[in-house]
Amino acid sequence: QSVRNIGQWEFLTISDEEIVDTVRRSFFGDDELSRIYYGTLRLGSDLSKAKDNFIKVNNDTVVVTLPPITLLDHNFLDEARTRSLIEDGKWTENDRAALTKKAERMMQKRCLVSANMKKAMSNANIQVASLFHALGYKHVKVEIE
Repeated sequence: QSVRNIGQWEFLTISDEEIVDTVRRSFFGDDELSRIYYGTLRLGSDLSKAKDNFIKVNNDTVVVTLPPITLLDHNFLDEARTRSLIEDGKWTENDRAALTKKAERMMQKRCLVSANMKKAMSNANIQVASLFHALGYKHVKVEIE
């Protein structure tokens, strides 16, 4: 229960920045909106989703089965750091919101890749093993659903 109470266990943090733009073409000229977005994506396991028997102990060995590693927080954009690079023409809040959604998709596409998931899994093994070794277990096996 104490391990489950940790809540979300973060195994990898990725900082990203994306320049996102859009152009609206018209007979009288083009409108352009370009912004730079910053975000911090955190990969880890949500231990509240762990099964009841996710920790199994047998003498000096413990087997820990973690929930899948996922993006822990979908609100990863740092809106305070978002900057307009170009804003020519008239743009609505809906236009800006659409650009923000595009930035979120771009960051997820860039950051939620196989190499980062493997790194998060490797970090999970290291961190969980370290915790249980400190608790006195000689052998620790970490599995991820």
